[in-house]
Amino acid sequence: MLLEKYVNQSSAGFSFSRKQASEFAKQVATDFNPIHDEEAKRFCVPGDLLFSYLLNRYGITEQLSCQFSGMVGADVLLQCKEQDNLITICDSQDKTYLSLQHNGACQHDLAVIEPLIRDYVKFSGQNFPHILLPLMQKHQVMINPQRPLVIYESMALSFARLPRQKVDLCLTASSLSVDGKRGNALLEFSLSEQGELIGKGEKRMILSNLMPYDDAQMQQMVAEYNSRKVAA
Repeated sequence: MLLEKYVNQSSAGFSFSRKQASEFAKQVATDFNPIHDEEAKRFCVPGDLLFSYLLNRYGITEQLSCQFSGMVGADVLLQCKEQDNLITICDSQDKTYLSLQHNGACQHDLAVIEPLIRDYVKFSGQNFPHILLPLMQKHQVMINPQRPLVIYESMALSFARLPRQKVDLCLTASSLSVDGKRGNALLEFSLSEQGELIGKGEKRMILSNLMPYDDAQMQQMVAEYNSRKVAA
């Protein structure tokens, strides 16, 4: 199973070590955000790992809507709570980190789910610089190199019919709205099976601490990101 080595499970719940979460970010999602480095002071388990865990455990439904509400630290014991069509990931203090609303028929076949997870998290992990950089250039703003903060806010999938084979994911639109030092990015993508469009999805992110665009600083950030990717 794809996620087996990236999660610790017991009768009490599940958790992710620094090593597991960092390796998932780099090896599966190709996400080299410093916040997912094993030695990072402000370490955070990738939101895509939490989302992938839920898909692996509960399957894919015709309508999925995922809201992120907190950053998970390493080795935090988590549980899933189910109420009607809502699944929440909480810790022992009942703090909620993720809420998943799901509706419609469900697909549990891991031969379909795992390739979708791989494709989605790779797409998600390549937000910077491939997708976000052109948006920041267009609006002449950039994330602060000293405190580059991009927060995963929400994502959603919607299927006209559930997939039966491998799904192909393709970016269809991207936009950024800026309000002072805050930016809201929206990425939209299509979901196809053997050339037939069967669904669509979106991902929303919050960009904080925005500052005026400086090409030299941005190119340095990109160079540093790429060097981290090569060294990983």
